[in-house]
Amino acid sequence: MPKIIILDDPLSPEEHITLGVVYEKKGEIDHALKEYKLASKKLPLAYLYMGNVYFQKNEFDEAESAYKTAIKKNPDHSDAYNNLAWLYYTKKENLNEAEELALKAIELNPSKKDVYQDTLGKIRELKGQK
Repeated sequence: MPKIIILDDPLSPEEHITLGVVYEKKGEIDHALKEYKLASKKLPLAYLYMGNVYFQKNEFDEAESAYKTAIKKNPDHSDAYNNLAWLYYTKKENLNEAEELALKAIELNPSKKDVYQDTLGKIRELKGQK
């Protein structure tokens, strides 16, 4: 039986993100990651989602790389800064950088200040314990 080869992806990058979110909600994070990787070819936002999945899987090096790529490709995306800051907080490392990242997130998107302020407060609390 002949195989059918699809040369063009029938889904848009946004549709891959949406499908990935559905997979995540169902707990199928490996399938979600696959969709985010497909979306990342054309949609830099997908790196944020990839970072979040890697974070869930405790694959922190991959999460860090994905968040840094998200920032590099879209330097105005505040969530990527905040999530990288949270990653450093979770790992209890690079706390000075984590603090700067959280402050940058607040600067970029003051409408989410409460969320980012929570990250910043936890980082500062941890720094005070060291």
